[in-house]
Amino acid sequence: MLNHFLLRPALFVATLSSFLLTSCWKDVNPTTTLFNTNNPNGLATDREVNSWILTNMKYYYLWNDKIPANPDTSLTPDKFFLSLLYDRNNTANPNRDRFSWIQQSADELKASLSGQSKTTGMEYRLYYKDNTKTNVIGSVLYVLPGSPAAAAGFKRGDIFTTVNGQALTGTNYAELLANDALTFGMATIANGALIDSGITRQVTPVVFQEDPVLLDTTYSIGGKTIGYIVYNQFIPGVYQNGGSSDKTYDNKLDNIFGKFKQRGVNELVLDLRYNPGGYVSSSTTLASLIGKNINGSNVFYAQQWNSAVTADYNKKYNAGWNTQYFQLKSNNIGGNLSRVFILTTGSTASASELVINGLQPFMTVTTIGTTTVGKNVGSITISDQTGYIKWGMQPLTFRSTNAQGFGDYATGFTPSVEVKEPAYGMKALGDLAEPLLGEAIYQISGVRTTARRGVSPDDILPEAASSLDQKAGGSNMFLENSAKLLK
Repeated sequence: MLNHFLLRPALFVATLSSFLLTSCWKDVNPTTTLFNTNNPNGLATDREVNSWILTNMKYYYLWNDKIPANPDTSLTPDKFFLSLLYDRNNTANPNRDRFSWIQQSADELKASLSGQSKTTGMEYRLYYKDNTKTNVIGSVLYVLPGSPAAAAGFKRGDIFTTVNGQALTGTNYAELLANDALTFGMATIANGALIDSGITRQVTPVVFQEDPVLLDTTYSIGGKTIGYIVYNQFIPGVYQNGGSSDKTYDNKLDNIFGKFKQRGVNELVLDLRYNPGGYVSSSTTLASLIGKNINGSNVFYAQQWNSAVTADYNKKYNAGWNTQYFQLKSNNIGGNLSRVFILTTGSTASASELVINGLQPFMTVTTIGTTTVGKNVGSITISDQTGYIKWGMQPLTFRSTNAQGFGDYATGFTPSVEVKEPAYGMKALGDLAEPLLGEAIYQISGVRTTARRGVSPDDILPEAASSLDQKAGGSNMFLENSAKLLK
C-alpha cells in the first residue's frame, strides 16, 4: 500500500495525479515476496520483514542505485532500514537522506500522518537553562483545544522544570517525558529570574485527532485588511479507515479563505512556524487559495523519481503524471494580493517549504522568522496489503521543483527578515505583540506593534529538543534522546 506525502522527516505527501488521489495503490511494482505465513505466532520474522523492506527500497527509493550490495539482513528491521539510507550520517552532505523512516506499526504511521497520535495535546521546546547544558526547562509552544493539556490548564508560554517530581536534565528528559502519566512542575519569571511556582499540572496522553487550523483572524491596520492563519500540519481531514479520505480540514481552509475574500483581505500572513508538512494534496489546496494570477494550467510543483519508477510510470500513466497543477478555487484571494508573508522556524518543513517554493514564481514571498528545515524531497507510505508485515515505512522517493524548475533548498529557506522566538515570555499566537506576527504587521503597514524586532539575546537559550520532532516523523526522530519524547 502506498501513500504520498511531503512532511518533515518523512512527509511530503505527493499525489501523482487526480486518479491517484486514493490512500492505496493496488499495482505495487516489486515482485511479491512469498512469506511463511504459518509461523506459530502469526508474525513475520525479522528476516522476512527485511526482505520486504529491501524489495520495496530497490524499486521505489530515490537513491536505489546507492543501496549497499550486501546489506546485513540479520539486523532488526529498524536498524536494517537505516543501513540502506543514502549517506545518512554524513552531516557535510545537505542532500543526504535525513528524512526516510520506518515504524513498527503501519497503522500508527498512517494515523500520525493524518494528525492522529497519542499525545497530551501540547507541543513544547526544551531548552538548557545555561551554556553548561545540564538543567533543562520546557516552554509550551501551543496547546490543542479539547486536548488533555488544555483541560489541565496549559497555554502557550507556560514553563515547566520538573516531571513526576524530578528536575529535567540533559540526561533524563527523554525518559521522564515518555511516561504515560505526567505531572509537570511549573515555573514563572519574576524580576527576570526563573522561579518554581509551586503549581503542578497532571496530564495523561490519549489518542487525539488534531485540527491543523489553530487560529484564523483578520486585522485592520494602517489602511490594510490583513488575514492571519496558523496552520500546523497539512491534513485533508479526520483520520478514518486507514487513511485520510475525509476532507473536513481542506474544506475548512476553503471556508476561511472565503471569509477572507468577503472581508476584503488584501494582505496575508501565513503562520507555518510549527508545520512539519503533510499531504501534498492539502498543500495544493492552500497554495491554490493564495496564488496570484494562477489557473489550472500553472505548475505548482513537479516530481523527479528514480529512473526505474520514471520509466514504468511513463508507460503506465498519461504525460504529466509527475506534475501537480494549481486548482481553480472560487475563494482564491490572489487577485487582492501582490505578496504573502510566511512565518517560519527550524520546525517549518516539507509541504510548508513546498508552498513557499511553489508560490515564489507567481508572487513575492516574504519569510519572517528563522531558517526552515530544507526538505526538498518527498516520500511515500509503504505497507503490506496482506497485513502479514505489520511495519510501515516512509522512504524518500522523489525530489520536487517549482514552475521555474527550482528545487535547490536542501539547506532551508533563509528568512527575508530574521526574528527569533524567546524561550521565556511568549505572547499568544495572534497577539500583535508576538514577535514574528508583529514583524509581519510592521512590514505590511509600517506600524510597529512590538517594542523591538525579535527578542533580546538574554531571552535565547540553547535548544535541547522539541516535541515537534516527533510529529509525523520529525527530523530528529532517530536521535536517542528525541525518539522517546511524548507530546
